Amino acid sequence: MDVNKIRKVCRVVRIVVGLALIVTGVITGIYWFYLGVIPLIAGIVNFCPLCIITKKCDLPQDTE
Repeated sequence: MDVNKIRKVCRVVRIVVGLALIVTGVITGIYWFYLGVIPLIAGIVNFCPLCIITKKCDLPQDTE
């Protein structure tokens, strides 16, 4: 399994989910949907706080 490919897909998914939540918040007027900023920023800067907590999507370390 290629971890880099998974991380690229996850990044795109985070950006799309973040934008979808923000747009839903604008349309419905429910302010909770503005929390979509969190996955949007995580996708843009390619940083996932959930990966740090779960340690499931870390890149393998090279040992030389």
